[in-house]
Amino acid sequence: MTATKRLNKFISETGFCSRREADKHIENGKVTINGFKAEVGTQVCEGDIVKVNGKPLKEKPKAVYIAYNKPVGITCTTEKKIQSNIIRAINYPERIFPIGRLDRPSEGLIFLTNEGDIVNKILRAGNNHEKEYVVKVDKPLNSQFVNKMANGIPILGTVTKKCIVKQISSDSFSMILTQGLNRQIRRMCEYLGYEVITLKRTRIMNVDLKGLATGQWRHLTHDEMAQINGSVSSSGKTEEHSVDKNKRVNAKPSNNKNSSESKKHKSSHKSAQKKFVDNSQSKKASAKKRIKGTLSLNKK
Repeated sequence: MTATKRLNKFISETGFCSRREADKHIENGKVTINGFKAEVGTQVCEGDIVKVNGKPLKEKPKAVYIAYNKPVGITCTTEKKIQSNIIRAINYPERIFPIGRLDRPSEGLIFLTNEGDIVNKILRAGNNHEKEYVVKVDKPLNSQFVNKMANGIPILGTVTKKCIVKQISSDSFSMILTQGLNRQIRRMCEYLGYEVITLKRTRIMNVDLKGLATGQWRHLTHDEMAQINGSVSSSGKTEEHSVDKNKRVNAKPSNNKNSSESKKHKSSHKSAQKKFVDNSQSKKASAKKRIKGTLSLNKK
């Protein structure tokens, strides 16, 4: 049996207008289904052509969220002219795009979606969403390397945020980041005199690579998306909304100082006004005395 949907709900789900407004359009005879004028309460079936003011409406596609284990050599771009682009590699039947990127020489987990609102919420560093990596370098590690990587390295005109770094073999370590500067891990290693041999992202937030072979993809589960949506529900879409909490805390004393200085300024301004008024009144009183004195002399 073909599933049906109330006409006003169908119209609202396309983003054209609200259900109430849709009913008004229907009542005013502006809506047709397969060329016939519709009535309020009409059901829409799959394949029906719904038009408002003669223009066809398309049902909003369902949100798609994909986890992909990107192989080395795949480029995280939607540019069709690049043969190794990630869209061609996945070959998904609908339009999707990657959330963030992994360098072409890197491999591992990356999300793709057709839903734009969630992208910046996941990517913004201030939203503190974790991404975990396993990295192999060209020579043996030491505790000094691990400590410096964990506490911040100066690259790209800034110092990287503190992160969790654990040595897992003589030349390999795991790293959990909450920011994503351009080629961040490679640049950090280069600063300390190391070269990255392999770099693999193993986890984004609550999703990891378990059961997902290199080159394979899968849809994120309902439970995974519920956790992700819960994590990003209070996240900012823009850089201003995703300012680190530490920065907000550090900004407060500055605001208090400005407030204090403002109060002092207002107080001194009021004091100056009072002095000005007092001086003016004093001058007026003196002037009156002089006038009275002059009149008295004239009478004499």
